Amino acid sequence: MRTVKKERSNLYLNAEIKREAKKIFSRYGLTLSDAVNIFLTQVVLEKGFPFRIQIPNEETQKVLQEVREGKNLEEIDFDTLVSEVKESVNPKKA
Repeated sequence: MRTVKKERSNLYLNAEIKREAKKIFSRYGLTLSDAVNIFLTQVVLEKGFPFRIQIPNEETQKVLQEVREGKNLEEIDFDTLVSEVKESVNPKKA
């Protein structure tokens, strides 16, 4: 078996995201270092990100900004949401 040369790297990570990610990785028996190495290996194999990254279109960006600013929001309860989703999937015939 070939020996893999390893080197130390310093990364500045979002502390909360790191903590949550480590919980998830531990369920797979992985350390944070293991997960980062898996990610970097996939980047090399794919010659880019191993998942699709998209920049939201202008309309979506506008809506996201409005949400951040608390604009155009409407409270809705869960039951109403479920019935509206069901209605959109199976509209009543006139």
